[in-house]
Amino acid sequence: MLAHEKKIFEYEEMIASLKKQESSEKLLNTSEIEKLEKKLAKLKVSVYSKLSPSQRVAISRHPDRPQAKDFIVNVCDDFREIFGDRLYQDDPAIIAGFGYINGQKVAIIGQEKGKDTESRLYRNFGMPHPEGYRKALRVMRLAEKFAIPVVTLIDTPGAYAGLAAEERGQGWAIAENLREMAALKTPIIAVIIGEGCSGGALGIGVADKVAMLSHAYYSVISPEGCASILWRDAKKSDKAAEALKMNAENLKEFQIIDDILEEPLGGAHHDPQRMFQTLKAYLFEQCSTLEQKEMHELLDQRYQKFRAMGAFEEMREDA
Repeated sequence: MLAHEKKIFEYEEMIASLKKQESSEKLLNTSEIEKLEKKLAKLKVSVYSKLSPSQRVAISRHPDRPQAKDFIVNVCDDFREIFGDRLYQDDPAIIAGFGYINGQKVAIIGQEKGKDTESRLYRNFGMPHPEGYRKALRVMRLAEKFAIPVVTLIDTPGAYAGLAAEERGQGWAIAENLREMAALKTPIIAVIIGEGCSGGALGIGVADKVAMLSHAYYSVISPEGCASILWRDAKKSDKAAEALKMNAENLKEFQIIDDILEEPLGGAHHDPQRMFQTLKAYLFEQCSTLEQKEMHELLDQRYQKFRAMGAFEEMREDA
């Protein structure tokens, strides 16, 4: 339960308790309970329609939120995973392989955080090492060779910043992915499903279409990291989350992303199956649309899309 959901949770507990009472001991009849349920529905709409940027960050990090592996299993048929970068080792923080979406062949690459302590340690909390990005690029090159669209699912607090990762070329691995994805001769669709933080997200984020789940975030830095740098106080992350303008509607306005995939009320974890179907329909539609374009047109539009980012206005005071 998240902090902003406390009142909703208490209301749900009360209604559940009233329903469990024996008929002889019922304090409220059926019609009165139905009125409470209607009030609960209105409360949910009221709470979830007024979420602050920091509350939406909390939703994107919810432990029950569907992760890359969940989406892959529920969106893809006959998924076959590829392991290793053929240089060093496999990186479990990135899942990559091939499958089908409604009969459409796709290469799919996702950043996986893990669900419990054991799996989170195994997945390094979704923070990829260089070999993860190299594995992703290996799969993308195979997709290019066989003219298969690429789908990437972004969910990371950032690429792993440890000494071992730096020694094995973390910065170079991400930079190489940016260069290669910009020129990859096959359609690419990227979807931010949770946290899209820093170069760790961008390392698999260069695409013809970039979409976000409505409560995901996409930013150069986490709110806590930003607050620590600007105000030397991570507790000011609420202020940083507001200033970063990293929510889906902000980023669509700035033309950083193309589409927003609406989540169920309160977040994807409240109705994962609905979220899976929404993403599946979106990916199938985009794959079909992008495959109809001439390759030179696709590459030119991809280049222009990212070249146009970072526009700014300069204000000058009168002399």
